[in-house]
Amino acid sequence: MVIENGEESGNGASGKAGETLYCASCGIAEVDDIKLTTCDADCKLVRYCSDACQRDHRSQHKEECKKRVAELRDELLFVQPESSHYGDCPICFLPLSLDGSKIMMTCCSKLICNGCSYANKERELNASLKRTCPFCRHPVPTTNAESDANIMKRVEVNDPVALRKVGIQCSKKKDFTRAFEYLTKAAGAGDVAAHNYLSLMYKKGEGVEKDEKMAVYHAEEAAIGGDPIARYILGVYEWYYGSKERAVKHFIIAANLRDVKSVETLKKGYYLRGVVSKEDFAAALRAHQAAVDAMKSPERDAASAEKARRRNIK
Repeated sequence: MVIENGEESGNGASGKAGETLYCASCGIAEVDDIKLTTCDADCKLVRYCSDACQRDHRSQHKEECKKRVAELRDELLFVQPESSHYGDCPICFLPLSLDGSKIMMTCCSKLICNGCSYANKERELNASLKRTCPFCRHPVPTTNAESDANIMKRVEVNDPVALRKVGIQCSKKKDFTRAFEYLTKAAGAGDVAAHNYLSLMYKKGEGVEKDEKMAVYHAEEAAIGGDPIARYILGVYEWYYGSKERAVKHFIIAANLRDVKSVETLKKGYYLRGVVSKEDFAAALRAHQAAVDAMKSPERDAASAEKARRRNIK
């Protein structure tokens, strides 16, 4: 509750300068040594002077709180990320692709684009140099054992990418309990992609009890962090449960992050059915193409051409 100029103006959890805050349950003011805390659900609507007051007020506040928390979550969920969760190549600073046109260096856990990796190999070949990481210049491992050793060194310092990598390896070996542990650590350390894997584990009940709410939560965390695959999955989920407007929002955001599947879904499943307007679909296509163009460089083109040449030789 907020008192402004002697009149009640609502149950705000925070007030402007000069406003007096009151406990939403007993009405005691936040003065001197009396400090109020926000609702445990973080709805930012009310404050309480004690846990007892929050419990007493819960029945009155429950519905309003639930609604506001959902609104705040959606405000966060439907913001267009500036880039995908992969971010930019740390060498050329261009956006990294969503496909396999990048390399994870086990020595430093950096993702390097195919263009910078190719340019580095050409430089080393022409100068007869030993192969090193394009980013940290650590010698490139020559065996799987050396690569695994590098990853475990990164795990020891709680590197989120390395933790996810080991978690995925455990999952492939059907060791879901350890996979869940590593992926949980990776997500806690800030790895966005780990949330998507955790979502799948909760959905399938691998290494953890099946929990649809937790599956959706981790998919949303991944989507908020810029993972277009998680965003696409959420779009499919929302469409399945009848929330067409929310589904379209997810697909448009994913399309803007260069996700081709979302563009095709918008075209075949929504635009042609009249669910998406011509203007919104055109805007999504323009944003998608602009994002794709932003990745291009002569070095990446050369790397792709060399890959195609080797494929033709085989």
